Amino acid sequence: MKAATVKEIKEELKTRSPLEMLEICLRLARFKKENKELLTYLLFEYDNEFGYIESVKRDMDEQFNQINRKNYFYIRKSIRKILTATKKFIRYSQKKETEVELLIYFCSKMKNFKPSIHRSPALQNLFIRQIELIKKTISQLHEDLQFDYNQEMESLTK
Repeated sequence: MKAATVKEIKEELKTRSPLEMLEICLRLARFKKENKELLTYLLFEYDNEFGYIESVKRDMDEQFNQINRKNYFYIRKSIRKILTATKKFIRYSQKKETEVELLIYFCSKMKNFKPSIHRSPALQNLFIRQIELIKKTISQLHEDLQFDYNQEMESLTK
């Protein structure tokens, strides 16, 4: 089966009743965890972006606390897993401010992580790539926000 285009899906959804739309959404939620998470964001978190950011940060804190610190293999694996989850939450929001906030927080957690990430070239490169991504995203924001976020970035790169 070939998947329909977004335009085709949009046209078909316009023809459906509200009850059918409800059934379609519930069925989507049953199939994948990501679908359920996205629906949760859209229904409950969309209006409160600050609360959403805070809940993602708490989730990051928990994950960073659970990292096995015995060797850098496990540390790298865990940090990549945290970054993947963070990027997924950023995709749900699709707001540049949320992306910058969460990536800055992720990088600050990495910078303050013990044992130091500077002993692992892979972790250093991951950190540098995220810093570059943050700078690129900041350049797309409003000037006032750029100023505020660039000040936060200075503390990360020192």
